[in-house]
Parts: sequence; C-alpha cells; structure tokens
Amino acid sequence: MPYASIDAALSEAAANGTVPGVVAMATNTGGKLYEGAAGLRSIAGGPAMTLDTVFRIASMTKAITCVAALQLVEQGRLTLDGKLPDIDKGLSAPQVLTGFDAAGKPQLRPAKRPITLKHLMTHTAGFCYEQWNPRLERCVAALGMPQMSSGKLAALRMPLMFDPGDRWEYGIAIDWIGRVVEEVSGQKLDTYLAERVTGPLGMKDTGFSVSPKQRARLATVHQREAGGLKPQPFEVPVEREFLAGGGGLYSTADDYLLFLQALLQGGKGILKPATVALMGENHIGGLQAGILKTNDPPLTNDVDLFPGKPVRWGLAYMLTPEPGPDGRSAGSVTWAGIFNTYYWLDPVKRIAGVIMTQILPFADRQVLELLGAFERGVYAALSET
Repeated sequence: MPYASIDAALSEAAANGTVPGVVAMATNTGGKLYEGAAGLRSIAGGPAMTLDTVFRIASMTKAITCVAALQLVEQGRLTLDGKLPDIDKGLSAPQVLTGFDAAGKPQLRPAKRPITLKHLMTHTAGFCYEQWNPRLERCVAALGMPQMSSGKLAALRMPLMFDPGDRWEYGIAIDWIGRVVEEVSGQKLDTYLAERVTGPLGMKDTGFSVSPKQRARLATVHQREAGGLKPQPFEVPVEREFLAGGGGLYSTADDYLLFLQALLQGGKGILKPATVALMGENHIGGLQAGILKTNDPPLTNDVDLFPGKPVRWGLAYMLTPEPGPDGRSAGSVTWAGIFNTYYWLDPVKRIAGVIMTQILPFADRQVLELLGAFERGVYAALSET
C-alpha cells in the first residue's frame, strides 16, 4: 500500500496523545490521492474523528479572502498598487506607533505612504498581531481598544507598527481585505464567497458559522499543557460587526482540498491561470518573512517553520524559494491556522496537501513533525508510482 506510512503515522499520533484526532488529505490536478482520519474529535469521550469533521481553519481563511479580492482585481474594480476604497480612517489615514511617552501614552504619526492591496496581501502594511508584537499589545491596552476576538470594528483600527512596505510582519491585514471586498462588491463577505468562491467549488461545509448538523461534526479545541491535551470551550461571538476575512471560516479537509486543487488547476473558473501564477511569486523582494516571537505562549509558540531557510510571501501565502525538507519543491506555497491546521501547494510537482487538528498553542512541534511525516509519505508514494 503506497500510503500505508501515512495511515500508520496518523494512527500512532492519535494513539500516543500527540493529537486528539487528525484528518489529512492530498491531491494532484487529477483528483484526490490520499485521505485519512484517526483519533477522536474530543478526548473527552469522542466521537471518532471522521473525514467530514468540521474544523476552525482560522488563518487558512486568508487565502480564500485573497482570491476574492483578486477576482475584483481581474475585473478592474481593484488594483494591487493603487488607491484603496476610503472605507475607514484606519486604512486610508493610518497612524504609525513611534513609542510611548512618560505616562505610557502611545505616540503616533501619520504613515509615510498609503497602504495598498499588495501591502495587505503580503503582510507588509504595518498591521500586526498582539501575540507576536509586545509593542502592539501595550499600545492596544493603553488605547483601550477591544480585542480582535470581540468582533468589533474598532478592533481593526489599530496603529501600524512600521510604515507600509518597510518590512514584513504577520497581522490583521487580510481582515481589512475582507472589508474592502464587501465595499467593492456591495455584498457581505459570506455572501460573496458563497457565490464566487466556495459555492462554485462545491465547498459545502465552508462558512463563517456552522449549522446544527455541522456543529455535530465540529472538532473540539484542545490545549497542550504539561499534563497533556485538555479540551477547551471555544466559541466566538455570534453577533460580529465584521466577518473575519483573516480567520473566521469553518471548513473540512475535503472542502479545503477542493480549493487547493482549483489553484493547482490554474484557477478552475474562480481565477485566471495568470493570476494564480502571480499569487505564487515573491512580492516582498529580499524581506525575510515567517519568523515570529511569541509573547502569548498559551496561544502560540515561536514560529519558524523553515529554520535556516529563506522565506518570502506571495499574494495570500508563504513562499519557500528553496526545496522543503520533506519533499515539496522550491517555489511551493504554504500556510496554516492557529489551531494547528496546515496546507501546502507544490506548483512544480502539482501536489497539494492539508492536515487538520484542533490544538493550541500554534506551531506545535509534535503536529509539525506529523505534518512532515504526512508530506514525506505523499511524495514517497508518488515516487513509487
């Protein structure tokens, strides 16, 4: 059996407590190559993990939102480098944090240049996340801003940590893209995605909320602690002032694989092949990307998915200019969700894979090792055929 090593790796990870449960799938342009599930949706009594389990995919939402924006670029309604719609001063008149006065009050100045769609897509706009930027965390607290998890629009109006284009740092930029898509399209983000992206691709279990039937298939979030994995209650506010284009979707591995397969196939009706190719190019030049230092260890570990390797950013996801250690080609793209869901897309060997579990903190070493075993198994199986 060509994929027996993957079955064994998933089963062992579930049996030894590495993960409560896991689903993994891989595809090429012709169709699905592998699918497997092991373990439980919750270690507090199950039920069993199944291929149709629903996951919080968090920042794996970002690539889908970027595809929506790129559709509008193809239509000439947005540009990558031009002026953005004036939807909010947080985007059209951004302020940059320069420091704090003696009383701890944030000191701000206007940004040196406008924010563009490309800045937002490549995380070079200056927007960051508090869990990886202690200066921003201090600033948000001093200004009395709501947390992003509150769903309040005011949470998006955080100052920039640097001028647009100056460097890379991961942050809330794609949430702003979701709002831009709404403004330009005249539709709410969930409606737009259902009509133009997820619906046409048959992603029937992907959305910003779950139905009662989908909730019955929803995996539980677990926290990795010294004593092992512990189930955690985790609900987001139902009534939000904005739909989180940067991290709000629920989905299944099967649905997300349909999305990746569409990109492998050059867009499959949702984007033009030239646009898909553009997504996978380096759009940040020599800036280093992908390395983040945590200041919230329960939520995330330090992030460096490719130690010692150069990492860049395309229009939606991380780009690895060199071959990966587990089989992916140079020029592959990848990203993840904070609950330890991961995907990659290899445009050279025409392979894509996704692996999903629900564990905090992010960049969990044991899940990353399982991702590596899964990836090696996929490429090993292909070399045998």
